[in-house]
Amino acid sequence: MHRIFGVAFSAVYPLYVTKLERKGRTRAELDEVIEWLTGFDDDALARHLEQGATFEEFFADARLNPNADLVTGVICGVRVEEIDDPLMRRIRVLDKLVDELARGKAMEKVLRG
Repeated sequence: MHRIFGVAFSAVYPLYVTKLERKGRTRAELDEVIEWLTGFDDDALARHLEQGATFEEFFADARLNPNADLVTGVICGVRVEEIDDPLMRRIRVLDKLVDELARGKAMEKVLRG
């Protein structure tokens, strides 16, 4: 088991927010991306953050968007589409979406139509 699986999502969420805000994006845009990927509305996301859900618990509760498989490319030196472990792939898909948002990509392109 990779150690990121046991990390609290609430520990990483503020890092995503900081990264995006430095690039002129907003927390609301991050939440929109998370909702698209996981199906979590604002209340569900807040609950996971408050409960300190690990990445494993966070994605276990998610209803992954069927278009999540359209997310491809390199993140952290690894091609997302070549990651075998389903949980690691979900985590890296989220990382890729956040990265695309930070690089200024239009929301409709980030969310894969």
